[in-house]
Amino acid sequence: MTVPMTVPMPSHHRISTRPQALLRAGLCGLCGLAMALLTGCGASLLPKPPAAPVRYTLDGAAPRVIARSPAADAPVLVVAMPRAAPGHDSVHMVYLQQPQALASFAFNEWVDTPARMLAPLLVRALQDSGAFRAVLLAPSAASGDLRLETELLRLQQDFSTRPSQLRLTLRAVLLDSATRRVIAWREFDQTEPAATDDPAGGAAAAHVATQRLLAALAAFGAQQVRR
Repeated sequence: MTVPMTVPMPSHHRISTRPQALLRAGLCGLCGLAMALLTGCGASLLPKPPAAPVRYTLDGAAPRVIARSPAADAPVLVVAMPRAAPGHDSVHMVYLQQPQALASFAFNEWVDTPARMLAPLLVRALQDSGAFRAVLLAPSAASGDLRLETELLRLQQDFSTRPSQLRLTLRAVLLDSATRRVIAWREFDQTEPAATDDPAGGAAAAHVATQRLLAALAAFGAQQVRR
């Protein structure tokens, strides 16, 4: 008797998906890494924003002078907004290394133009002198007996000498408001050595030079009134 033999039928083998999952995960990881690298490279290639400049004032921390009381018949003075010579009419801090060659610092500047910073300082110094009943900054609705016009001729740090020198020059003209007659004029020139040969040293020297100039201007104004 022949025993029938059972012929095994071919079975469908299940293909494991684990290698494919690992492959997809690896590809995703590589893509993520590539994106991160591209992002990092892109960020490093982008131009960096410029550094904010260091800004300085002219008044510094000078002590306030005790104001003198004006006489009852003292004149009223109107101070015109100071003008500035070419090259000194911006916020740039000007320096020179050789005669007549003006340059400016790249990352250091004044908080405002020197002429505009000088205006309230002139008013305060002249008012504190006690020579005037009132000192007004033009434009003003009130009229004055006298008018002071000024021009900033230079405010610069000179590196042609060591230590560097800060030079501040102002021309002042005192006028009769009614007749526009020139009563007196003077050119004030202050030179102050800088403690350090850099913009900070120049700004500190400018504070000292400004206070000396203001004192000389106040004395000049008081002298004209007493005549």
